Amino acid sequence: MTSAPVDDATWTIAEIADEFGVTHRTVRHYEELGLISPERRGTSRIYHRRDRTRLALILRGKRLGFPLEEIRTIIDLYDTPRGKASQLRYVLAQIDERRADLEQRRRDLEDALVELDAFETRCRADLDRLP
Repeated sequence: MTSAPVDDATWTIAEIADEFGVTHRTVRHYEELGLISPERRGTSRIYHRRDRTRLALILRGKRLGFPLEEIRTIIDLYDTPRGKASQLRYVLAQIDERRADLEQRRRDLEDALVELDAFETRCRADLDRLP
C-alpha cells in the first residue's frame, strides 16, 4: 500500500481553520473575496495545498497590517511567472512602506513605555509618602 503524494493532500474547512486558529467564517470570508478558492464537492469545501499556502500568506499579511487588497495583489504574484521586474518592484515598495509604518509604531510604543515608567515611578513615590 502506498501513501498519496504530498501534493494530493487536502483539508476540510474545519482542519484548515483549526490549523491556522481562525473561524470557519473567516475562511469563508476569504473565499467570498476570491483570495482562496477551494474545490466544491456538493456542499463540502476541499482545500488544496495552494489554498493552504494562500491562507498562510493572507494571515501573515494581516498580522503585518497589510490591507486585504494589498495582500491580494501580493499573493496573486505567486500565480504568475517569477522575475517580472515591475511585480518585484511593487512588492519591494509595499515592504518598504510597511516597514516604515512598523518602525514608527515601535518608536511610539517605546515612547509610551518610557512615559508609563516615569508615571509609575511618580505614583510609587507618592504612595510611599502617604501615611
